[in-house]
Amino acid sequence: MIAALPECEAIMSLVQRALLCAAVLFTTPYLLHADNESKIAGRLQNLRSLSDAQRPGATVQLAADVQALPPGPNKVKLADDLAHLVTEGDQGQATVQAVADALRQSLSETPVPSKKGETPMPYMDLANLVRYEGAAEELNDPLYAKAQQTLVDEETEIAKADFTLRDLHGKKWTLSELRGKIVMVNFWATWCGPCKLEMPNLDFFYTRFQSQGLVVLSITSEEGFKVASYTSAWNYHPPILIDVGGKVFQQFHIQGVPRTFLFDRDGKLLAEAIDQRTQRQFLVMLSKTDLHP
Repeated sequence: MIAALPECEAIMSLVQRALLCAAVLFTTPYLLHADNESKIAGRLQNLRSLSDAQRPGATVQLAADVQALPPGPNKVKLADDLAHLVTEGDQGQATVQAVADALRQSLSETPVPSKKGETPMPYMDLANLVRYEGAAEELNDPLYAKAQQTLVDEETEIAKADFTLRDLHGKKWTLSELRGKIVMVNFWATWCGPCKLEMPNLDFFYTRFQSQGLVVLSITSEEGFKVASYTSAWNYHPPILIDVGGKVFQQFHIQGVPRTFLFDRDGKLLAEAIDQRTQRQFLVMLSKTDLHP
């Protein structure tokens, strides 16, 4: 027995080495994927710092890198985070489509369960990309179908919406009393960077088409003094309305800002922008009206 001890120790050493190698082989892919996810998350955070020329290419590459990840909740989250960023400004239809493809793939691989009967946000975001950004996607999932129907139902409610709010000077504005005008209802906040970027464009179209009956109502739920202090240095002409308590935000189903709705002279809802718009994108919206250069 004593003579056999060195032999047993050698066998045990081989077993330990085999187990160590197996552990390395098992954990290495996981660590590599985790590292890739971390790098993608870092690039997502840096996306807004890129120039307008750089951002579409970087977004498309991120979408491809997300698609290359293994299925899982982290992949869904990264794809959904990218969906929130691709709608800022005019990044091009191919860029929007690439992000929608990544989000659809991640959801088809890893469906997100509903909690308390609510539709998970990734399904809503994919539905938004399809309905309002022109992406072409199909996903055989009842929660995605529910998200699509939710957008239709919300539009029906918004088309019937009415409100009365005061602007920073105390003047009352009632949406239904603006029949005969073309009305853009824009929701924003002082803390919102994309809002600040698009407000000069809203101001441009307001001053250009006001004589033809265009009204732009910029609505925020923040305190009036704070808003006045924030905008005091701007030469912003559209009326800024204060939605005390955020009731109009709720009425229009606002989950994030900026958000813009366009109504024609009869009060019909013509178009909806789900994020920051450029001059070109606002012009596309306004082309649905009878305004002319």
